Amino acid sequence: MRILLTSLLVIITLTHNCIAQSVSEQPKKQKIALFAPLYLDSVFKGNNYQYGKKFPRYALQGIDFVQGAQLALDSFPVNLSFTELYVFDSKSDSASIETLISNHKLDNMQLIIGAVKDNELNQLASFAENKHIPFISATYPNDGGITNNPYYIILNSTLKSHCEAIFSYLLQNQNNSKIIHVRQTGSQEDRVAGYINNINKPDNKALLQIKTMNLDSNLSLIKTSLDSTKKNYIICGSLDEDFATSIASILSSVAKKYDITLIGMPNWDGFTSFGKSHKESLKDFPVYYTAAYFNPKTDAFSRSLQEAYLQIYKGKPSESAYKGFEIMYVFSRLLNLFPDEFMGHVNDHLINVFSDFNIMPIKLNKNSSAIDYYENKHLFFIKKVNGVAGKAW
Repeated sequence: MRILLTSLLVIITLTHNCIAQSVSEQPKKQKIALFAPLYLDSVFKGNNYQYGKKFPRYALQGIDFVQGAQLALDSFPVNLSFTELYVFDSKSDSASIETLISNHKLDNMQLIIGAVKDNELNQLASFAENKHIPFISATYPNDGGITNNPYYIILNSTLKSHCEAIFSYLLQNQNNSKIIHVRQTGSQEDRVAGYINNINKPDNKALLQIKTMNLDSNLSLIKTSLDSTKKNYIICGSLDEDFATSIASILSSVAKKYDITLIGMPNWDGFTSFGKSHKESLKDFPVYYTAAYFNPKTDAFSRSLQEAYLQIYKGKPSESAYKGFEIMYVFSRLLNLFPDEFMGHVNDHLINVFSDFNIMPIKLNKNSSAIDYYENKHLFFIKKVNGVAGKAW
């Protein structure tokens, strides 16, 4: 707890400098603003910490993200950079994003990184567009309705991109297989179905034969559509854990009779029913899903982060810490390499840590040359069985 509180007090100052410079020459200073939900107004009342020996879980992801980012800057080789990091609490009442913008506190930034969503995301994206400052949305898997903003970068790919990746895989590998899209009634399910339908019928002619089944009551009906003479690809277009678990359990019960590959949505990674405490009905039955991030944590970068985290924070880094480390490591270095042309080199693949980002310009209107935003289009296909996840293909 002492380590966490010390780190928190560093964050309250809103600045963190990581400086490495040669004796004969000082590189150009690069200023980066990092926004994360730290909830400092709730954690502290004045200078008094409110949670005794515990730490509120709702603030942990933001803290871990920042700590990972700080460790990434600390790992700069000598003579490479002079970087100044400003850390802001996106949930602050006294120093809200709106206040920071109106007080011109962000005007001199060269890069903005945000683990934010909703109104905070829109505020930072609008500011970035007005000031021509690159803004990286680090964790939110949504475009936020933002368009015509060539300074907005989405790293955690949108649901539409996940559907495109699933369809692309099936298009290349279906080989006369049976493809079934199962869903239940709901607005999110409608959105997934719309994506799949639009991707499959770019010119109102289907590229793949996909059977859609709306299963609101008798979910076992899916068994009647399986084909024992073919490979059966089942796309479960639902983000609901109960529905996904029920579909997986039914398919698992007939997996010895049918060749089944169940492909789900990106949020399936966090479903407890597919975790290590999985249901007995799902034993040895694999589920597949796409993910923008995947790290088996066996590489040199991961080991370095683990060692530093243990030494400084007396614990193990969470997924948020890995994300903060990777994003800061990759994009702060790109900023130092190309301080005046960052957007022109954002997809150069010069620096890789855990992920192979493929950041592409997105034009929502095919008849327009305007870039609406940039998005990471590289997705991993993950296979999870008995709670253990690994890259499938």
